[in-house]
Amino acid sequence: MDKVSAGAADAVADIPDGASLAVGGFGLSGVPEVLIRALHAQGARGLAVVSNNCGVDGRGLGVLLAAGRIARVTGSYVGENKEFARQYLSGELEVELVPQGTLAERLRAGGAGIPAFYTPAGVGTQVADGGLPWRHAADGSVAVTSPAKEIRTFRGRPHVLEHGITTDFALVRAWRGDRHGNLVFRRSAANFNPLAATAGRITVAEVEELVEPGELSPDDVHVPGVFVQRVVELTARQAADKHVEKRTVRA
Repeated sequence: MDKVSAGAADAVADIPDGASLAVGGFGLSGVPEVLIRALHAQGARGLAVVSNNCGVDGRGLGVLLAAGRIARVTGSYVGENKEFARQYLSGELEVELVPQGTLAERLRAGGAGIPAFYTPAGVGTQVADGGLPWRHAADGSVAVTSPAKEIRTFRGRPHVLEHGITTDFALVRAWRGDRHGNLVFRRSAANFNPLAATAGRITVAEVEELVEPGELSPDDVHVPGVFVQRVVELTARQAADKHVEKRTVRA
């Protein structure tokens, strides 16, 4: 039952080229930075990433992106990651943009064993009708577009069929966790981390504070240990290494 790994490098050592990854975080909040850096050092390539966003230049998933390790991104937000935009527009990266709430529900559904669901979000747009550019050619033309999705009407309102997401691995960051893999997230880090954790077939969690089994109240646990296979305890310095995507202060 003790799921604590020897370190981040050991925890991600078996992630192969071409693996799919659900990665937690919202902006730069709750991003599993230590695991991402360990994966960068490990060298896996051709990764298919599912995450709300792809970090920023030099932080979060932006580290893997800049190294050319990511082949496909399913996400909601490009943000201010200039390398993300450059790779997408140049045809180096395939990108499936998904409405943020739909992405959250697709991850939740996958983790709950629900293969698909209907939602009104996206009806009447290219999200449902198809034609969103997934990949560009080197000359800037569109090489691959999204397919049309099934539409059904419920109670007089059209809904689009969306599929649940599961991935080979999931990388998440928790505020507290125990040796059994039970996880607690804090504030904004609780957005996509719990969803990503349940969607991965093998979930690796870096935790800012590792506690012994029984110290976490069951009422406080966001992700039960049954969903988590590996736990990495962060050092105090790693736990404190948190960046703000955009800081606004008075002149």
